[in-house]
Amino acid sequence: MNRRSFARKALALPLLPAAGPVIAGFPPTRIKPKRLSPGDTIGLITPGSYIADESLQRAVDNLLKLGLKVKMGRHIRAKHGFVAGTDQQRLDDLHTMFEDKSVDAIWCARGGYGCTRLLPHIDYSLIRANPKVLVGYSDITALHQAIFQMTGLVTFHGPVGASELTPYTEAQLRAVLMQPEAPYTIPPSLENEASQEEGFYAETYQKGKVEGHLLGGNLSLLAAMAGTPYLPDVEGAIVFVEDIGEPPYRLDRMLTQLRQSWPLGKAAGLALGIFADCEMKPGSDSLPLQQTLAEQIRPLQIPSAYGLPFGHISHQCTFPIGIRAAFDAGRRTITLLETAVS
Repeated sequence: MNRRSFARKALALPLLPAAGPVIAGFPPTRIKPKRLSPGDTIGLITPGSYIADESLQRAVDNLLKLGLKVKMGRHIRAKHGFVAGTDQQRLDDLHTMFEDKSVDAIWCARGGYGCTRLLPHIDYSLIRANPKVLVGYSDITALHQAIFQMTGLVTFHGPVGASELTPYTEAQLRAVLMQPEAPYTIPPSLENEASQEEGFYAETYQKGKVEGHLLGGNLSLLAAMAGTPYLPDVEGAIVFVEDIGEPPYRLDRMLTQLRQSWPLGKAAGLALGIFADCEMKPGSDSLPLQQTLAEQIRPLQIPSAYGLPFGHISHQCTFPIGIRAAFDAGRRTITLLETAVS
């Protein structure tokens, strides 16, 4: 995701003191947040990268379109280099929105580098005492994994506020957050299946049907979190991964790291979304994307497939972190076996 330049800029940011001791292990008892309803107030924050005015306006318009009200984070227009304000400002907005009784749910206006810097300083006890829907994807993966690991709160890997709310994306969002049913099989996106863009293809590496709790998100973030206490135990989980803008050799490196340190081979199954803009470039010695992924995934010998409807794409589904699900690798479908909201 071309994060190297972002990381160099972030080195100059002031570090916060740790919030307290971190205890590794499986998450506490799961907590399901209250479902969203028309008229609910959404706290809009930018815990990672700075958001441009046009994108922020689109985020507000999207929430209003869903019949929701918007409450801006105090520091949502802050800027500190590439990220959306200092660590303390972004952390304050996250904590304030969880603590604010007038806020029903929290939506990340965009992703982008910066979320991993907050993990040691988050007040997880405050979040556990004030459970709410939290939505976002890409670098928001760091918040999803850490919050589920440390509190048991189910959060939602779905569109950021500034995403394009296509009919498919909106329908899947509503199906999980506003009108939940169980079991619910996430339907394919016909637009994705018809796309001729690079990265839009379907492949099953190993057929099989498995059940487990959903974990995952952006591959770059999962690899960056490997070895930290913020990544939940992968054993028995259905892991979903995606990425954007990474050449195949970097994907190979990150998958190698996860196989050795998480490790992916103990997962129940592995579902890959659309890896947008990840094909090898002309003149590169890299293997093609499709071959790179197949050589990494097939040796795991677990049900696994590529091409599910999520990633940095217009037509994407919403995955609840920590909810039990069934994965049919042959059909490339995920079925939610329980509702994710109360």
